[in-house]
Amino acid sequence: MTLPHTPASPAGADRTFQVDLRGLVDLLSHHLYSSPRVYLRELLQNAVDALTARHGLEPGAPADAFGIRLYADGSVVRVEDDGVGLTEADVHTFLATIGRSSKRADQVAEQRADFIGQFGIGLLSCFLVADEIHVVSRSARTPDAPAVEWRGRGDGSYTVRTLPAAARPRPGTTVTLTPRADAGEWTRPAQVHALARHFGSLLRHPVTFDDGTGGPGAAVNPEPAPWARTYPTPGARSRALAAYGEEVFGFTPLDTIDLDLPVVGLKGIACVLPDAVPAGRRHGHRVHVKGMLLSEQAEEILPEWAFFVRCVLDAESLRPTASRESLYEDDTLAAVRDALAERLRAWIARTAASDPDLLGRFLQTHHLAVKSLAVHDDEILRMLLPWLPFETTDGHATLDEFARTHRTVLVTASVEEFRQVAAIAAAAGLGVVNGGYTYDRELVHRLPEIRPEVSVADLDPGTLTAHLDPVDRETELAAAAYLALARDALAVFDCDVALRTFQPASAPALLLDSREARHERTRSQLAREQQGGVWGDILGHLRQEAPRAQLILNQLNPLVRTAVTIDEPELARTSAEALYGQAAMLSRRPLRPAESSLINRSFLDLLAHALRKDS
Repeated sequence: MTLPHTPASPAGADRTFQVDLRGLVDLLSHHLYSSPRVYLRELLQNAVDALTARHGLEPGAPADAFGIRLYADGSVVRVEDDGVGLTEADVHTFLATIGRSSKRADQVAEQRADFIGQFGIGLLSCFLVADEIHVVSRSARTPDAPAVEWRGRGDGSYTVRTLPAAARPRPGTTVTLTPRADAGEWTRPAQVHALARHFGSLLRHPVTFDDGTGGPGAAVNPEPAPWARTYPTPGARSRALAAYGEEVFGFTPLDTIDLDLPVVGLKGIACVLPDAVPAGRRHGHRVHVKGMLLSEQAEEILPEWAFFVRCVLDAESLRPTASRESLYEDDTLAAVRDALAERLRAWIARTAASDPDLLGRFLQTHHLAVKSLAVHDDEILRMLLPWLPFETTDGHATLDEFARTHRTVLVTASVEEFRQVAAIAAAAGLGVVNGGYTYDRELVHRLPEIRPEVSVADLDPGTLTAHLDPVDRETELAAAAYLALARDALAVFDCDVALRTFQPASAPALLLDSREARHERTRSQLAREQQGGVWGDILGHLRQEAPRAQLILNQLNPLVRTAVTIDEPELARTSAEALYGQAAMLSRRPLRPAESSLINRSFLDLLAHALRKDS
């Protein structure tokens, strides 16, 4: 609140900060709270904490002896509780001092963990929707305590007066707001009821809502959390949890996973998503603290690899941030995250052991998430690696299936390398796995840990070339002149040319060129151009030693058999360029500008040659 003006103080004397309440409310609305709707959450939170303190005073009272009542008729919003209440001294101490919370009072300091709010600024959120806050309270701590009225206004002023006990016969607190005209979106009866359900559906104290139409109050939280209810059969429980997950998240879960950490008082469920999500995309989770909704987008509660689930949790010991809209990163949160990760691992292990159909559906949908986990988790690796799908020269297959027919498994370093060699390797009987996708190459190399009889090696151009059949000496000699012209034409691409036979015969040429080799050639070329002189000559020599691309011509292909007989030098060079361009396109890697230019030029040159021949 704005403090009264004080006379000038002597030089060096201590002064007191002046607080502009309107400026502070603006700061809260734009930087602390995500929306004006939080005013109702703060009022509910204060009421719940007051009830918690009341139960501390009267531990023998039934759990539902005290409750919270909401009222909204379009002209006022009222929240009434049967909590511990405030004395006149409490009102002056806590309601009129920004930043001080009644939960910090000495008599309840040791019970601070029992309360949701810990920052003492929640009541200010009411100024987001109203210009005045009217509070009437009666303390349960002091016998025969009078009722106390406090009115706080947006200009920073407030009044306090004592009322007769009859003004509030029972202990507790009533907060009444008269909404501003621009706050109707958040204070209409239907909206107040919806917000109460949104924030308070899992609260342990009974909460009712009255819209002023004269009907019976509607229960905001008529039932306990779904995981806390009793069910006639395990199947009924499973269906109820799935229905709750669909109600909350809008999808039918592939399965639900119970999450129960008694040490921190955490309970809830994880809903397995029925559809795949991009790697690394983290979903927000619904986190409640002591029944009050804290956040719908709490990403930090689970590890990054667990992007195949969305959770609804209710915890006792997690610490909210100042806005009470996210979780404070501390040792407790880190321990909870690790424990929840272990629950998800246990579910995967249990499913693998007892429900192969569910496991198959799960892996088909979320294999990428499981791969990311298997990279860092040896138990999951041993359990699921044989069942994970990979792209191979035998099509999409599990490593278990692939290892049955290929005792030597070759793995590429990139997707484009796999696409270059897949058809040729399959025809040659080689077992090649595409290692270009996230985690795949690393995981395939760990296959011998589970299948010791299988060996894994990286595929390089030399390995594949060694499995291609050489042509006979007579054919090689006959094609020597053409091959020399082809090498000269493709020297600009650091590409060698060789003649082999391989299946399928429909493939005229195969271009073998790894990404690492291209990068090395590009790097050395740039270095040579920048250095010049003696250093340029030395780097030029080193460049000649860099891995070169290989264009393998297929002698079984009719087009190649015709091309190698060309004795016209320019036409031979053009045909070699065309074969290179076609093989580069079939590799499905990005074309360099020079390669695109070569493809266009060779096509036009061949077309011009054909037209000249016809004329």
